[in-house]
Amino acid sequence: MKKIALFFLLFSSALFAQKKLDKLLNKFNKNNVPYISVDSLAKTNAILLDAREEKEYKTSHLKEAICVGFDNFNVDKTINKLPEDKNTKIVVYCSLGIRSEIVAHQLIKAGYTNVYNLYGGIFEWKNANFKVIDTLGKPTEKVHTFNKDWSKWLKKGKKVYE
Repeated sequence: MKKIALFFLLFSSALFAQKKLDKLLNKFNKNNVPYISVDSLAKTNAILLDAREEKEYKTSHLKEAICVGFDNFNVDKTINKLPEDKNTKIVVYCSLGIRSEIVAHQLIKAGYTNVYNLYGGIFEWKNANFKVIDTLGKPTEKVHTFNKDWSKWLKKGKKVYE
């Protein structure tokens, strides 16, 4: 009976956290780019684009991700880093999925047809116990959380911000 109660408590807690994240993303996003979950991304091959700034990327990122930034993102410069086949699967991520939606939508407007926004971004990736790497390609627990307010969304790993 205790196992059932513990499972229900953990499931309820995860569901509550997801609803809070849904509310946050709905507040900022237009939902014009489909989401991909961290679990789905872990099982698929895709070009990964990191829409965070370079200092965030240098702290940690998903393996093989290309840093495209956000503040100075230029779709024309990014296209040079992508395959010519515009049907190639591309997943854009940031901290939580807000900046990445804007970058991903620009790729869709440029003709890419298989573009996704990582639901919950690198925070959700790390919260689900997936690895992030540093600039040397080594696993790290550090994740740049942008600032103290946004750091509340990272539940696992070491929070880094200025």
